[in-house]
Amino acid sequence: MARTLHAMRPARPLAVLALLALVTSLTACSGAHSARAWATSVCTTLEPWRSEIGSLATRTQQQMETATTPNQAKENLSRLFAGAEDASERARAGVQKAGVPDVDGGQKIADGFLGSLSAMRDAYAKAKGGIQGLPTAPAETFYQQVTQVVSQLQSDYEASGLDTSKLNSQELQAAFDEVPECR
Repeated sequence: MARTLHAMRPARPLAVLALLALVTSLTACSGAHSARAWATSVCTTLEPWRSEIGSLATRTQQQMETATTPNQAKENLSRLFAGAEDASERARAGVQKAGVPDVDGGQKIADGFLGSLSAMRDAYAKAKGGIQGLPTAPAETFYQQVTQVVSQLQSDYEASGLDTSKLNSQELQAAFDEVPECR
C-alpha cells in the first residue's frame, strides 16, 4: 500500500495545478470586476457615446429648424438616427464587455445597463425606420409626421432610463461618484 501512495504522489501536484487552472479560467469567464474597475470601464465606454448622442441631438434639432426639402430632411434625419443607433450599439457592446460588477445584485445591475442601452438603440432604430417610411409629399404633412416621429423618439429614449443615481449598490454608486472617468 505504501508503494501505491508513493506512486500517486507525483500525480497530485498535477491534479492540483489542473484544478487551479480550471478555477482560474472559470473566474476569468465570470466577468466579475470590482465596483471601481467596472464603473471605470462603463464610464469610459459611455463618455464617447454621450458626446456622440449629444452631437447627433443637436444636429437633429438643427435639421428640424433648417429649411430643407423633405427629401433632404428625410435623408439627413435617417443618417442621424442611424448614427445614434450605431453609437448606442457600440456602447451596449462595450458595457457588455465590461462584464458584471462584483457587488450584490451585480448581474441585475449589468443587465439593467444593457437593457437601457438596448432600448436606446432600438428607439433610434424605430425613429430611423419611421423617418424612412414617411412619404415626402405633401411637404407640410411630412414635417408634421417628422415631428411625431421625433416626439416618439424622445418618449422612448426617456423611458429607457439609464440613471446611475438609482443603483441599488452603495459600493457601485460610490465608485461611479469617485472614479474620474465618471465625472
